[in-house]
Amino acid sequence: MAIYTSRLLASSVSKLKLWLQSYSFRSSSSSIIPSQFQNVGFIGLGNMGSKMANNLIKAGHNVAVHDINLDVTKMFSDKGISVKRLPIEVAETSDVVITMLPSPSHVLNVYTGPNGLLNGGNSVRPRLFIDSSTIDPQTTRKLSSTVSSCSLTEKKDSWDTPIMLDAPVSGGVVAAENGTLTFMVGGPEEAYNVAKPIFSSMGKNTIYCGGAGAGSAAKICNNLVMGVSMLAVCEAIVLGQSSGVSASNLTKIFNCSSARCWSSDTYNPVPGVMDGVPSSRNYDGGFASALMAKDLNLAFESAKEMGLKIPLTSEALEIFRKLCDEGYKAKDFSCVFRHFYDGKGELQEDHE
Repeated sequence: MAIYTSRLLASSVSKLKLWLQSYSFRSSSSSIIPSQFQNVGFIGLGNMGSKMANNLIKAGHNVAVHDINLDVTKMFSDKGISVKRLPIEVAETSDVVITMLPSPSHVLNVYTGPNGLLNGGNSVRPRLFIDSSTIDPQTTRKLSSTVSSCSLTEKKDSWDTPIMLDAPVSGGVVAAENGTLTFMVGGPEEAYNVAKPIFSSMGKNTIYCGGAGAGSAAKICNNLVMGVSMLAVCEAIVLGQSSGVSASNLTKIFNCSSARCWSSDTYNPVPGVMDGVPSSRNYDGGFASALMAKDLNLAFESAKEMGLKIPLTSEALEIFRKLCDEGYKAKDFSCVFRHFYDGKGELQEDHE
C-alpha cells in the first residue's frame, strides 16, 4: 500500500510540475490567481487565521470558512463570506483548503474525524491541502501520507491525487493582519512552487524547507528560539532593573549590540517601552502562553525521540507550564516578564 501511495504521489507531483511550467509560460505575475486555486477553504479563524482568511478575500479568492466559534464565523457571514457548518462541507466546495488550528489533535480531527475534510470516501475535491498549524513533524508526515492515499473527485489537468503542504507561519498577529507572514513549507517542491500565489496573498516570505514535515520541524525550531530568547530578555532586564538600569536604556543597548533579537526590538515584554505590542495592553492578544507551552513541548518531545539534549528548552517549558498553571495561559507569552520574573513596567521604575 505504501509503495502504491508513493507511486501515486510521484505521478501527481510530476504532473504538477508540468502544470507549473505551463502556468509560468502564461503569466509571470504572482498577483494573478490561477483558476485552479480560485476557490479556497479556510478552517481555523483564531487570532491568526481570521486575518489570514481576510487577506485571501482581499486578494480576490472565493473563500469559504469554518470554525467552531460561532461569533467569529458570524463576522464573516455578515460580510457575505460563505460559512460552512462542517469541515467536509468546506472540502466539497474548495480547490485548496488551508487549516490554521491550535494543536495536533485539532488538525487530525478536522482532517480525519467523522465530519473531516477526508471523510468523503476515497476521493476528495481539493487538489491541495495546506496546514499552517504548528504541530509535530511526525503527525504531519502521517497526515500527508493519508492525504496522498486519496484520489481526486475531479481530475482536472491530469492531477491524480491530492497533495498536502505543511506551511506554518511566523510573524505574529500583526504580520497576519498586514499580510507579511513568513511561511516555512514542507512537502513536494513542485507543489510549493504552484502554491506560491496563495502564500503571497497572506505573507511576504516563503521558504521551502524540504519534504513532508520539514515545515513543521522548522516552525518548532523557530518557536524554541522565540520562547528561550524571550526568557533571556526578561531575565536580563529584571537583573538590570535591580541594578539601577532602566528597561528603556537596556533595550536601546540590546538593540544596537550583540544582544539584539526579536523579543527585544519588536516584541518587547516591558510595559511602557514599546507601543503596539501585548505588553502595552496588559498582555492581551498576541501569542498565548498556552500555545508557547504547547510548542515547546512539541520541540521537547521531538528531541527526546531523536535522543538529543535540549536543556534550555526543557527549562523554558517548565516556566511556561507554571505560568499557565497560575492562570495566565490566555495572556501573551511575554507576560512571563511580569508574572514569573516579577519585572516592573517602565512607568513603575520612574516612580520608585
